[in-house]
Amino acid sequence: MASALVRVPARARRGEVIEITAMVAHPMETGFRSGENGQVLPRNIVQSFVCRYDGVEVFRAEFFPAITANPYIAFSTIATRSGTLEFRWIDDRGAEMLERAAIIVE
Repeated sequence: MASALVRVPARARRGEVIEITAMVAHPMETGFRSGENGQVLPRNIVQSFVCRYDGVEVFRAEFFPAITANPYIAFSTIATRSGTLEFRWIDDRGAEMLERAAIIVE
């Protein structure tokens, strides 16, 4: 996994519903396609995504071979306190991509 893009509001009011978006760059090989030598390419997709807000899980997704390359996720949560959101993607090979973003809650 090469890179990830996350968007979290820099500031929010306590109790406000905030939208969070995240995208990771990943080729998402389904395991159904043949390579140049005719052999089936091994499956390697992002299999899970987790977002934690100050250590508390607020969103989780599991992916399957039908997902597109570079999966984009949008979800909402409630701004409860200033802190850090942690985004973690894990693929079939165990590779992890981790991004963090801070939010100030007033």
